[in-house]
Amino acid sequence: MVLWASAFVAIRSAGGHFAPGALALGRLLVASLALGMMWLLSGDGWPTRAAWPGILGSGLLWFGLYMVTLNWGERDVDAGTAAMVVNIGPILLALLGGWLLHEGFPRRLAAGMAVSFGGVLVVGISESDGGRTSVIGVVLCLVAAVCYAAGVVCQKLALRHASAVQVTAFGCFTGTAACLPFAGQFLSQLGSAPVSATLQVVYLGLFPTTLGFTTWAYALARSTSGRMGATIYAVPTLVIIMSWLFLGQVPRWLAVAGGALCLAGVAVSRSRSPADR
Repeated sequence: MVLWASAFVAIRSAGGHFAPGALALGRLLVASLALGMMWLLSGDGWPTRAAWPGILGSGLLWFGLYMVTLNWGERDVDAGTAAMVVNIGPILLALLGGWLLHEGFPRRLAAGMAVSFGGVLVVGISESDGGRTSVIGVVLCLVAAVCYAAGVVCQKLALRHASAVQVTAFGCFTGTAACLPFAGQFLSQLGSAPVSATLQVVYLGLFPTTLGFTTWAYALARSTSGRMGATIYAVPTLVIIMSWLFLGQVPRWLAVAGGALCLAGVAVSRSRSPADR
C-alpha cells in the first residue's frame, strides 16, 4: 500500500513531462523487463489456458486502461484527491466479487455505494472552480476506479489457475502491448524530459508496479477480493501525507470532506448488521 500511495505522488510529478499514455507505457516497459526476469527466474513456465482470460482482462483493464486514465486524471486534480476518488474501487470490487466470484453481497453495500458516490460529487465540486477541467479529472479517476475493480476480479479468476508471478508478469505484458500506440509519443517526450522525471518513470515501473503488483497478487491468491480491497483504504491518507511532504500539495477542505464521505461509504459497505451475521 505504501508503494501504491507513492505512485500517486510520482505520477503527479512525472505527469508534467509525459502525456498520460506515454507515462503509462514507460512505466509498463520498465516493469515488463523486471517482471520478465522475475518470471524466468521463478521457473513457473507459461500460464495454463484456463488462466489466460483472467490475465488478458486484468492486463487490459488494470495495467492498461487504469494507468492511462489515472495519469490523465492526475493532470487536473492533486494526488491526494485522485487517491480519494479511486478509493471507491473497493466498493465496486465487493460488488463484482459478490456477483462474479460468489463472495456474497453485504446488505449495506448499496448504502455504502450511495455515500461514496456522494463523496465523489463533493470532491468534483470542490475541484471544479466553476469550470469543467477538474470535473473531467475526477471523472477520469472514477473510471480508473472501475477499471481497478474489474481488473482485480479478472486477476482473482486467473490466480485460480496460475501463480502470482505468472499472472502479474503476463498481465503487465498485455498492458504494455495495449499501450504500444503511445510509443512514438513516449520516445519524443523522453528526449526532452529532465532526468528526475525519467527516474520517476523507472521508479513507477520497478516499485509500485513490479513489487507492488506482485505482492498484491500473492496476497490476493490467499484471500477474498473484498478483504483485499479493504487494505486500499489506507492509501488516500498516505498519499496526502506524501503529497504534502514532496509536492507541497494539500487538497482543499471540501475535497477532504468528500474523501471522508468516500471512506465512510466504504466503511458502511464493509460493516455487518446483525441480520448479516
